[in-house]
Amino acid sequence: MQKTLKEIAHIIDGEIIGDENIIVTGICGIKEAKEGDLTFVANSRYLPLMGQTRASAIITSMDVKTAPKSIIRTKNPSLAFAKMVSLLAPNDIRRPKGIHPTAIIGDKVKIGKNVAIDPYVVLEDNVEIKDNTVLYAGVYIGHHTKVGRDCIIYPYVIIRESVTIGNKVVIHGGTVIGSDGFGFSTVQGVHHRIPQIGTVIIEDDVEIGANVTIDRARFDKTIIKQGTKIDNLVQIAHNVSIGENSIIVAQSGISGSANIGKNVTIAGQSGIIGHISIGDNVVVAAQSGVTKSIPSNTCVSGYPAKPHIFAKKIHAFTQNLPELFKKVKQLEEEIEKLKSATKENSKI
Repeated sequence: MQKTLKEIAHIIDGEIIGDENIIVTGICGIKEAKEGDLTFVANSRYLPLMGQTRASAIITSMDVKTAPKSIIRTKNPSLAFAKMVSLLAPNDIRRPKGIHPTAIIGDKVKIGKNVAIDPYVVLEDNVEIKDNTVLYAGVYIGHHTKVGRDCIIYPYVIIRESVTIGNKVVIHGGTVIGSDGFGFSTVQGVHHRIPQIGTVIIEDDVEIGANVTIDRARFDKTIIKQGTKIDNLVQIAHNVSIGENSIIVAQSGISGSANIGKNVTIAGQSGIIGHISIGDNVVVAAQSGVTKSIPSNTCVSGYPAKPHIFAKKIHAFTQNLPELFKKVKQLEEEIEKLKSATKENSKI
């Protein structure tokens, strides 16, 4: 598919500076782009690359006034570029259709219109799959679980019993939803398992990465609310609540009964202890260890996590410790000299 720059500007509601008749035939990153490609710059640090790229045109923010190439200025370059990827990028992959004969389907299963079920999918009794949902090979869905419409469940996902999945949910390969929460009672050195009889609710428009684990609640529910996006290799424990439009980045872990607000960003390798609350619009920086509740509209970092500005000061002081140690050592030597001199003077 090819389009003129004028056509593209109309699609993404952008403003052209340069030749509106340029023909775009492909789409690529700014470093890899070639003649005929459309690319984008969303971060100011990459602005110098506009003079080096071979791309024919660039999508930029409204802050860019001039450029060595024809540009389309937009309010959100990343979102505009993503929209054009779906139109211009080649995509030879076709979604599966129909129900494969090797699928194992239990009793009283309800399957909506245009549902695709790949080889070796297992649907236990009383499962419900709504319209236009795709289940790839090897997916397992447990008893009494409901999956909404327009979902994509990639290979080898396990969704256990009595779980509810909303509409337009994407779940990537290897993820397990509804596994038992980690609950044991230790008596005289023996760990006794505590039954986990709650559920998991995944609301609409949630995307869950590969190899994520979301544990079922002990009694009530673990809930991931609408619009939240979860990266690969994330652990979410029992009875956790995550608010709307939050982002949980890879290798983060959230302990049981933590309450996460809406529009929260939890960056990579962060750890959050159980039974605390994180307010709305909070940013938890990478590798933070959150040990107490955080109020809304706060950015924290470090271990234990502190307000980011304060944590940066501590980090800066830590970098100066070797020099500080040298100075303390010098002062100690000077004090010893003064003590020796005082003793000598007292003898005279």
